Amino acid sequence: MAQAKFAQIKQFILSRIETGEWQENDRVPSENQLTELFACSRMTARRALTELVDSGVLERTQGVGTFVAGLKSQSSLLAIRNIADEIKDRGHGYSVNQLELTQIEASTAVANALGLELGSPVFYSVLVHCEQGLPLQVEERYVNPLLAPDYLQQDFNLHTPHEYLSAVAPLTEAKHTVEAIMANELLQQRLAITASEPCLQILRRTWSRQGVVSFARLVHPGSKFKLGGHLTFAR
Repeated sequence: MAQAKFAQIKQFILSRIETGEWQENDRVPSENQLTELFACSRMTARRALTELVDSGVLERTQGVGTFVAGLKSQSSLLAIRNIADEIKDRGHGYSVNQLELTQIEASTAVANALGLELGSPVFYSVLVHCEQGLPLQVEERYVNPLLAPDYLQQDFNLHTPHEYLSAVAPLTEAKHTVEAIMANELLQQRLAITASEPCLQILRRTWSRQGVVSFARLVHPGSKFKLGGHLTFAR
C-alpha cells in the first residue's frame, strides 16, 4: 500500500533534518511549495507541517514561516502524552530499560499523593526511556493498586505505563510541577550525564473518576529536553 502523501512529506522533512542538510532554525518549504513538490492539496501539506510542529520538530511563526526547531527534545507542558509516541513522532527510535517493578509500602509523601493510608501497599516502577539509544527520561512511578490491579503483570517493553494506565483508568485530571534540579549519583548513572549537568524534574499526579491513579517523578537531562506549550485565548 502506498504511503499517504502527508506521511511522505513528514518523512521528507525528517530525513533532511536527520542527515544535517537542514539545521536548527533553517526555514523549511512552505505549504504552497510542498503542495507543488508532492502534487497534493494544501490541506495535506498543512497537516504534515502541523503534526511536526505539534511534536516539537518544527516551529512556526505566524506571518514569517516554519523552521527547524531547537535540537532538544520537546514535550508540551499543556498535554499529557505518551513519551514513546513523542519520540516516534520525531522520527526517532524509542526503547526502554525497565529497572524496577515491585510492590512497596507507601511513605508519608506517597500516601498523601495517592490519597492512601501510610504504609498501604502501592505498586512501584522505575523505567529509563531512551531516544536513539540515549537516556531521555527516568520515570519513577507510584501506582494505586485499587485502580490498576494488574500493573505488576505488565511488560513495559511492549507498552508504557502511560498507555496501560490510560486504558484501565482513563485520565480525567492531572497536576504537575516543574523545577530544575541537580542529579544525585544514581540519576547521573541512569541518565548517563555528568555531575555538572542540570536536570528538569516533573512531578505529576493523575486522576481518573475513581480517584488518584498514580504519582510520578519524571527527570530529564537539561541538555536534551525542553518543555513548551501554546495557548489561544478567545477575544
